[in-house]
Amino acid sequence: MKKILITGANGFIGKNLAATLEIQGYQLYKLHSNHTIQQLREYASKVDFVFHLAGVNRPKNPTDFKTGNTDFTKQLIQILKETGRKTPLLISSSTQAGLASSYGISKKGAEEAVEKYGRESGAKVYVYRLPNVFGKWCRPNYNSVIATWCYNISRNLPITINNPDSKLSLVYIDDVVQEFINALHGRQNEGIYGYCEIKKLFTVSLKELAQRLQFFKDSRTTLTMTNLASDFERYLYSTYVSYLPQDEFGYDLDMKHDNRGWLAEVIKSENAGQIFISRTKPGITRGNHWHHTKVEKFLVIIGEAVIRLRHIHNDHIIDYKVSGENLMVLDIPPGYTHSIENVGKTDVITLFWANEIFDPERADTYFLEV
Repeated sequence: MKKILITGANGFIGKNLAATLEIQGYQLYKLHSNHTIQQLREYASKVDFVFHLAGVNRPKNPTDFKTGNTDFTKQLIQILKETGRKTPLLISSSTQAGLASSYGISKKGAEEAVEKYGRESGAKVYVYRLPNVFGKWCRPNYNSVIATWCYNISRNLPITINNPDSKLSLVYIDDVVQEFINALHGRQNEGIYGYCEIKKLFTVSLKELAQRLQFFKDSRTTLTMTNLASDFERYLYSTYVSYLPQDEFGYDLDMKHDNRGWLAEVIKSENAGQIFISRTKPGITRGNHWHHTKVEKFLVIIGEAVIRLRHIHNDHIIDYKVSGENLMVLDIPPGYTHSIENVGKTDVITLFWANEIFDPERADTYFLEV
């Protein structure tokens, strides 16, 4: 198994990459911001591949861009050359490399040093120009608008939008990590300009981004889940949840109590219907209604019950005995009146799914005894 050196291992990308490589069994040497040259020399002499992720993004002094990006990269390369091992090197650069800014110039200098190392030593080198990267473990209020907005919105703190129509180009951290691991195995994705790229790129306006994150926050009250069919929406939702305050992971549901027990909606989706749950006391029957179009699934998870169905155009009753000891999901077709009766000595807990969100203005629910 290869031995891997990760510079900037305590940074956003470094933490995610290291977590995945550790799962896969690689032996890692992690270089943090407080490293010594002795540590760097020791690690460089042992490893088979280097992920160079260390860099400076927002220094107090602009001159630190060159020191932290260009000069440190050259120092790393010199140490690698001294080992005489032709160690492959991957560097995470930026799409801002080459721009007329202190940051862009420093990243371009680091790229050139890596490319020169490859030419002179014969080592494999990989230069990845990354756009904005988003995902879990990114530091808020630093250099990521998504991390900052996820953190602030989840805590009811204000966000600032100077140009709502401004577009962000984004890649997701898991895609970055997978691409880096592909490069480790010589399967890098090379772009048309000679730099390596992440295949999956997303574009979103600041206005749309703020709206999506606010929707995620509100969903804990409305219970309405976003459409997770797109990769971006799924990735963004996962990212938002990772920034929730640790004492606010849980949220209460509105439990509607009556003489039968209680019922509560759990989650709703315009594309996937809704889930709700009920508690039914012994001897109590729920339901005795039918639907034109709505389809439901019943799943008793605690207790004993009988679910009864009857086509509304005949008298034949179909019985299903169900219990939490032997889980059975029961489909309730449209056009069948149905009920569920607690026939045990303890309360029955039932999980329900419907293929549409309940609309009191168009309930599609008609009373009829089974």
